[in-house]
Amino acid sequence: MNTHKIALVTGANKGIGKEIARQLGQAGFTVLAGSRDVARGEVAVKELVAEGLDAVGIQLEVTDEASVRRAAGQVDAAYGRLDVLINNAAIIPVGDDAVSRIGLGVLREAFETNVLGLVGVAQAFLPLLRKADAARIVNLSTSLASFEQVGDPESRMSTVRTLGYNSSKAAANMVTVMLANELRGTGILVNGADPGNCATDMGGWSAARTPAQGAAVAVGLATLDADGPTGQVYAEEGRLAW
Repeated sequence: MNTHKIALVTGANKGIGKEIARQLGQAGFTVLAGSRDVARGEVAVKELVAEGLDAVGIQLEVTDEASVRRAAGQVDAAYGRLDVLINNAAIIPVGDDAVSRIGLGVLREAFETNVLGLVGVAQAFLPLLRKADAARIVNLSTSLASFEQVGDPESRMSTVRTLGYNSSKAAANMVTVMLANELRGTGILVNGADPGNCATDMGGWSAARTPAQGAAVAVGLATLDADGPTGQVYAEEGRLAW
């Protein structure tokens, strides 16, 4: 029986997801690195294992219900529980644009991954999270989902014309709040983590923040004490106004 805490990170083959996996591994977790592409996931896992971390790859495509169910079955068979779920996998779809220009198919693609995928993964793994002593769920968020920041004409966030990403992440925040409400009293805490604009494929390699800095926000929420918050979104500087 594995006595380490078990953490699953979706989209863990690169960027912030891989850095979250690394930092959880350094904190003593057995890390299940979810990746839709098996080969890319194996490369990331080899890197983590070479650093002395307890990491295992798992194929997981959040928009494929069969893949999600299969992954949950594998975790159940191997460990019988899950202590931490990090819903990191997300996309800014190709063609994401302003309200007046975005194709409806592009908008649909954003919601398919960033909302429906998140909910599907949460539903599939919730029975295993309930078997842990004090499970934590962290959903990756963004300042671009903040009504306060995007609605402020003086904010840089108000100039970003990506309806698909912004609106789907705002919906993901509502998932976070509603799941936290549903799980109050169970010992499971559910929060959102805004990593900030980090130097990744998604954030652009010229971004000032490193993936390690962004990952630290999620890792902090994944390791909250029992009296920690739930149903909130946090950035490095504290609670995000959203």
